[in-house]
Amino acid sequence: MDSTRYSSPFLCSVSDAIRVRHYSRSTEKAYIGWVKRFIYFHNKRHPREMGAQEVSAFLTYLAGVIERSNRGQTTI
Repeated sequence: MDSTRYSSPFLCSVSDAIRVRHYSRSTEKAYIGWVKRFIYFHNKRHPREMGAQEVSAFLTYLAGVIERSNRGQTTI
């Protein structure tokens, strides 16, 4: 996965930072996916414009999603 593959300069910089740390390609793909989810959750705002409040809102949302998905599972 070449960082020039991303149309966003921001995602290219995230990819470059991951590669400098010698993380695996699958880790890079997962991290980029989470960054994209975070950006889309906040209506495509640039991460530079966001802070702790937006991170907290996203994590609260994810916790709710996990809670709802766990409710649907049955245990034996």
